[in-house]
Amino acid sequence: MHLSSIYRFPLKSASGEALVRARSDALGLVGDRRWMLVDADSGRFLTQRVLPQLALLEARWHDAAALGLAAPGMPPLRVGVPAGEAARGVQIWNNQVQVPDAGEAAAEWLSRWLGRPCRLVYMPAGQGIPIDPAYAGPGERAAFSDGFPFLLIGQASLDDLVERVGRPLEMLRFRPNLVVAGAAPYAEDGWKRIRIGALELRVVKPCSRCVIPTIDPRTAERAADREPLATLMSYRKGDGGVFFGQNLIAEGCGELELGMPVEVLE
Repeated sequence: MHLSSIYRFPLKSASGEALVRARSDALGLVGDRRWMLVDADSGRFLTQRVLPQLALLEARWHDAAALGLAAPGMPPLRVGVPAGEAARGVQIWNNQVQVPDAGEAAAEWLSRWLGRPCRLVYMPAGQGIPIDPAYAGPGERAAFSDGFPFLLIGQASLDDLVERVGRPLEMLRFRPNLVVAGAAPYAEDGWKRIRIGALELRVVKPCSRCVIPTIDPRTAERAADREPLATLMSYRKGDGGVFFGQNLIAEGCGELELGMPVEVLE
């Protein structure tokens, strides 16, 4: 088994970027989900669940110094990492945190493109959101991801789903950080601990899927037949949702590179 794809999503729910190599820190892949859009009035987080056009928003991480934004019909924008700005109270799921606001230029650009007032906020590397203690140890945190620092999917699992659905599906619909090739379909369901290169990770919880995989990442259109969610519901439904992929927590920090061997430790 080997690491066949690495994906980073600098801005939560915007488009992702494929990487050849990546570093990890205490919050996950460096640069992953470090930025987030929130409603300007309520401070509540915004995603493709409400704004499917976010699939067309290109967000690129620029070496911890800035975020590059591009969107159809808009001039490119470079947003510097906030330094010294007043914190803004925001809500992501049941968590309320104070994080730096990225300023007026970013808010105006994004609000104009999305057609609603919003703000762009940033998660400093030394902060983070506590992970559910039912799955994590003291002090383990994530950025603006949906609860966990890493999401892993087996390539064979997607291949099996594609066969069941009967049409091609992009891996990016499922927004994983790590894709593993060379394992049987859904083998990741039975893993508890793995090693990729020198980095050890705990496999802590299946990923419950929402409607986002029904959105085409190339067009931002929702599938009228609700695929692939409809097919997943026929054979991947369990207590608490429909599951595809596994959430992971790394033990320490490290380097990841395409082709690295993946070893199941437990």
